[in-house]
Amino acid sequence: MNYSILKRISVPAIAVVLILMASGCQQNKVAQAAGPRMQGMPVKTATITLAPVAQSSQYVATIKSRRSATLQPQVSGKLTQILVRSGDHVTVGQPLMTIDSQPQMATVQAQRATEQQKKALFDYNTIELDRQRKLFAAGVTSRDVLDQAEQAYSNSKADYESAVGLRKTQEEQLAYYTIRSPYNGVVGDIPVHVGDYVSSSTILTTVDEAGDLEAYIYIPTDRSSQVKRGLGVEIYDTNGKLLEKTAIDFLSPQVDPNMQGILVKAPVHSTSEIMRNAQMVKATVIWSTAPMPVVPVLAVTRLGGQSFVFLAKQANGHTIAMQVPVTLGDTVGNSYAVLAGLQEGDHVIVSSTQFLVNGMPVMPIGA
Repeated sequence: MNYSILKRISVPAIAVVLILMASGCQQNKVAQAAGPRMQGMPVKTATITLAPVAQSSQYVATIKSRRSATLQPQVSGKLTQILVRSGDHVTVGQPLMTIDSQPQMATVQAQRATEQQKKALFDYNTIELDRQRKLFAAGVTSRDVLDQAEQAYSNSKADYESAVGLRKTQEEQLAYYTIRSPYNGVVGDIPVHVGDYVSSSTILTTVDEAGDLEAYIYIPTDRSSQVKRGLGVEIYDTNGKLLEKTAIDFLSPQVDPNMQGILVKAPVHSTSEIMRNAQMVKATVIWSTAPMPVVPVLAVTRLGGQSFVFLAKQANGHTIAMQVPVTLGDTVGNSYAVLAGLQEGDHVIVSSTQFLVNGMPVMPIGA
């Protein structure tokens, strides 16, 4: 064969062979790259189970003391002493404040002097009556003189007894100038100062009995058919910390006209260091408990305000991640209660959810 002809045939043939070899190498690389991708991303899954979930509503509640006294004076005068501070623990009968009692002391002293004067006259008339009775019996005096002696005796006796009663009343009033604690408790705010003039309308302070508290909760009227005594109540502080579990023990028969709700009360036994009178807290009323699907918190993703989970589903012989919208309820431990979107037995993906897209192949590797 002519060398020039052979040369013209070989060059195209060599080019074709090189193209085929390059194509084969590229297909091998694609196959190698596609192999792991079709195998899927390793993910952990968990099986959806049913758990008891409380059906509840949360309200703002007010802690109140079952025994709380607002102290106001029963007499008027200048405040001379304040013997306690706000927050002090006091006992029944302990003096808290004193009001200037000098005017009342003067009144008591004057009344005692009047009483002594009345007593002297009464004593004299007692002796005089006895003497007139003896003289009348001896026939020395007339009946008219004896009657006058008896009348003077009765008048002086009545005057003396009246003076004694008035003196006791004034002495009892003297006790009102010392303000005492009505029971064991904690002193509240003290808005007055030494030297202030106080009267019966002045609020001096409050005393709250320690430890005996109640939570006041107003339930909307549309729940009137569900609310009843014995319903569980969970008390939380403003940071969401559980303070106490209790139950409703009082249900008002009327609707409060101002709150337009039904007042219920639940006893609270926490100490005053945890809860105090007039403190605002959150109260969760538990209406019922029912089994519901729960999903781990780690499995939930959010997009545009909607919550989603990825389920491990079989499709065309492969396992894929299927994105499913869900409606979540309250938290149960480290899981969410699921109101809609999942069923018992579903396999939810709980790892690498930030790398998943809908329909992506995955490889479950266990819980």
